[in-house]
Amino acid sequence: MENLLVSVIMPAFNAEEFIEAAVESVIAQTYSNWELFIIDDASTDATLSKAEKLAKQDFRIKILQNQKNSGTGISRNKGIKASQGDFIAFLDADDQWKPKKLKIQLETMQKQDASVCFSSYLQIDENGSSRNEIIEALPTLTYQKLLKSNYLGNLTGIYSVKKLGKIYAPEIRKRQDWALWLEAVKKGGPAIGIQQCLAKYRVRKGSISRNKFEMLKYNFNIYHKILGFDFPKSVGYMLVFLKEHFYVKPKQVKRI
Repeated sequence: MENLLVSVIMPAFNAEEFIEAAVESVIAQTYSNWELFIIDDASTDATLSKAEKLAKQDFRIKILQNQKNSGTGISRNKGIKASQGDFIAFLDADDQWKPKKLKIQLETMQKQDASVCFSSYLQIDENGSSRNEIIEALPTLTYQKLLKSNYLGNLTGIYSVKKLGKIYAPEIRKRQDWALWLEAVKKGGPAIGIQQCLAKYRVRKGSISRNKFEMLKYNFNIYHKILGFDFPKSVGYMLVFLKEHFYVKPKQVKRI
């Protein structure tokens, strides 16, 4: 298994407070055959200089730059295009992995012959302290279930390039990760969910992902513009999404 290369894609924009911890969580992986692409999205703080310093200390870390701020979709795609791995995984510059994340996922994928894998994850606050909430992964995630709402935490997701080829995100500002995983699961079959908590998601103040009503228009665009559903079907799926979000997804949140 150690001969399989994992490409880790990390978009970064003004993440000087968090990027070192994020990168260190990759370096600390017990599975060591990885390459990390940090894509600086025209940061105006010290993100790039910190990334460059880290890259000088570990040959597996590579820096890419956007000349102008372009968003996470374009940034991730730049990393995917440059990647050489047998697998592609994602980690934003303010989140973290637990040390056995890659090892456990690769072993699970090989054992179950899976194309896509994800896991449960812990929510932390801006200071890195636990919010005492774990978002539990579904044991199996089908395309039809994923259509209802995004049940796959992007920081935990990994897919097989050998099985699926390179899958890119639509170059839109928000919800592009959901669209990427929809394509991966549609192409590769149900994703395998690992119940063990393998990552830490940082909940930041003012994050647009926390404003669920603001996100509704981006969700609609996934159904209507990216998946090509007609207007009535897109509206219907939005109603399904709301039901899923308010009545079903809360069951995946475990207080600890």
